[in-house]
Amino acid sequence: MNSGADADLDYLPNLCTGPSLLRLVMIAELLAIVLVLNDGGLLGFNWVELALTSFMVQWITLASAACICNLRPLMARRPLWQAVLLSYLLILSLTFLFTLLGQWFFLGYWWSPQPLDWSALGADLVVAAIFAGIGLQYFYLQQQLQRGERAELEARIQALQSRIRPHFLFNAMNSIASLIHIDPARAEHMVEDLSALFRASLSEAALVPVDRELALARRYLAMEGARLGDRLQVDWRLGTLPEGVQMPSLLLQPLLENALYHGIGARREGGLLEIDLQAENNRLQLLVRNPLGQAAPTPGNGMALANIRDRLAAHYGSAARCDVGVEADHFCVRISYPLADH
Repeated sequence: MNSGADADLDYLPNLCTGPSLLRLVMIAELLAIVLVLNDGGLLGFNWVELALTSFMVQWITLASAACICNLRPLMARRPLWQAVLLSYLLILSLTFLFTLLGQWFFLGYWWSPQPLDWSALGADLVVAAIFAGIGLQYFYLQQQLQRGERAELEARIQALQSRIRPHFLFNAMNSIASLIHIDPARAEHMVEDLSALFRASLSEAALVPVDRELALARRYLAMEGARLGDRLQVDWRLGTLPEGVQMPSLLLQPLLENALYHGIGARREGGLLEIDLQAENNRLQLLVRNPLGQAAPTPGNGMALANIRDRLAAHYGSAARCDVGVEADHFCVRISYPLADH
């Protein structure tokens, strides 16, 4: 997600990225082709003229993009109309400069006594003014569209996370209540754990380090272990993960909650909860496996899994997978998503 500083620049077109530059170069080349076609038509199309025109147009385009990119932090402190006017005048100034240099060097005006072709220079400025206005408007609208999509995505993720937190708190309080009369000291420690867990769950971060998510899961299992006793056995299988690997906030805890409440907690003899986390083929692979419960499935299980699928899709799109199935009387949830470049 964007930082606050980046958000301040969002009203300006961002020409500092590779995709934006590629689109800019393609638009500039189309403009060069239009200019050559306008001069000689289709039958009199001149490839040499296209090469020279492309050279000039691309120089003006890339120089303008470089200047706007470097001046973007400065222009962000100005009102919108001033930033747009400055960008517009900058493009026209560079057009004037490069057109003037082009007449001097390519057309030989620097060694010839004939005067500069001010009419051609003026025509180039008019064309540049028209296309600069269209181009700035296009990139501005594109930037605003991306900004709106980011805001919508952030709101969607926060809404999905908020649907988890009350459910998590309710179940955790039930675990504490079951111990208050049996072991008050232990219940007090669980309240402290719950406080730490709830502080973590209130974090606004959509993605958190895996270590932080694992610590949250261990605290939760410690609280549930106090309630379930020997009925809960946990097998952690953690592989070596690249430094800085992240995970959607509160992704693992709801899976463990499902495994306990719909699986192990519903069995008189309890069972083994298996958690396998590995990094393979530049993807994070998570497996949560628990024995099937003796009671009939409840709707809460499917709601939690649907929530997790929605959050994975919001962060990683179609590259994320969440597969659910029954294997040898065990309920398995397999989650996989691409690791960010490190």
